[in-house]
Amino acid sequence: MKRSIPLAGLVTVLAALLCAPLTHAATKKKAPSEPTTTMKGYAAPGTPAKLNKVFVTKFGSPKAKRVLVLIPGTSGGAGNFTLIARDIVKRVPGLAVWSIDRRSQALEDTSMFKKLLAGKATEQQTIDYYLGWIGSSSTAKHYQPLNDADYGFARDWGLKVSLEDIRVVVKAAKKGGRKVLLGGHSLGGSTVTAYSVWDFDGQPGWKDLSGLVLIDGGLAGAGSATVPTLADEQAALAKQQAASPWLDLLKVGLPWATGVFAELGAIPARLHPQEESKVASIALLPPSFKPAFPVTNRAQLGFAFDETTSPAALGLIHVRAGKLGAPADGKPADWINGEVTPIENVALGFGQEPTNGAEWYFPTRLSFDLGGMAGLEPNDVTAFLGLRPKYAKDVKLPVFAIQTSLSQGRLKASTASFVAMNKSKLTFVDASTTNSHLDPLLAAPKTSAFLKNVIPWLKKNGK
Repeated sequence: MKRSIPLAGLVTVLAALLCAPLTHAATKKKAPSEPTTTMKGYAAPGTPAKLNKVFVTKFGSPKAKRVLVLIPGTSGGAGNFTLIARDIVKRVPGLAVWSIDRRSQALEDTSMFKKLLAGKATEQQTIDYYLGWIGSSSTAKHYQPLNDADYGFARDWGLKVSLEDIRVVVKAAKKGGRKVLLGGHSLGGSTVTAYSVWDFDGQPGWKDLSGLVLIDGGLAGAGSATVPTLADEQAALAKQQAASPWLDLLKVGLPWATGVFAELGAIPARLHPQEESKVASIALLPPSFKPAFPVTNRAQLGFAFDETTSPAALGLIHVRAGKLGAPADGKPADWINGEVTPIENVALGFGQEPTNGAEWYFPTRLSFDLGGMAGLEPNDVTAFLGLRPKYAKDVKLPVFAIQTSLSQGRLKASTASFVAMNKSKLTFVDASTTNSHLDPLLAAPKTSAFLKNVIPWLKKNGK
């Protein structure tokens, strides 16, 4: 029987940026100014103490009386929320936004990207450092990928570890009597639902919260989810435990390559947006992301992410951003903005340091466990996996959910079944005809279906 997998999370493959000022409150060369805090995370069994950490980027006033905590999706990072967080705190008085980076972000070596942003390294030096050394001895000093044998403990970085880390953040946000809303994108939305029904040693997760925000992701309640069998889960877990701890999204044998390609495209494009892209010449980049002719950095981004040119099977990285122009007069083809998301907005989320939008080492166990949570009630599968759903019938919270084209109706069905189990009140927005999966995070404020609907909801709910 096929495993039930929650909506796929945010995935980054490559990015580039146009030279015009950003649509949101940022300029092309401005680094994120919001503070990032390191918090002591859950003491996961077998994990070295130095890695039991969670990272939080804070937007808005520290005197705010409410906090919206946001969780990224698969292979996503806190930088994914930069643009919407800045808009939300500007437009909802008394609300702060905290975006989470999972503990796996500590495993990244972004040192050369920081130098590139600071003008202390060239684009070619950066490419050589991260990828150019593969199959070549010409680059003496280069990136050293993690050895899976040294990180076997990460095969157990599943839902319990993630939720315990998130609860550390939620508790910190609650200090001083503040109210906390919990939100997430894609797999992050599934994690939010799981948190609300989780049994934290007798304490219901939902009682920590004042509301839930599900951005194209969530888990279905009883009656509408395909619950995997115990035998299927036992066999699947055995395979997961024998494989690499990390998701290899690009299937090139380098789990970290997805995050590296994201920043290799985004950061040079922020600095030199109309120069010819070098990303497409990298041999390891899958052919489906390589245009047939030379393009600018911003056009490379659009080609990779826009639904019209990005591979159809990768709807989880799609935006509706415009179209690829044609080469002329010997110059590389450029990108023509249009639709709901300016292409420069896509780049900011993936071209930031120290808070980027990519997760180089995404733990596969997290997706696995979320698949085992189907139905949101205790069963032999949840017992086998050490999962603790208990309070799905008790949740009483306002819930906001928005669906894009990727959901194909699944989020509407899953949220309806979830609130049918309890006393929660659902506000549902169907943006499936106008938005692709990343548009709720990256669309311009004037064309954002998410901001248009969540701002008034936040003003009225979760107080």
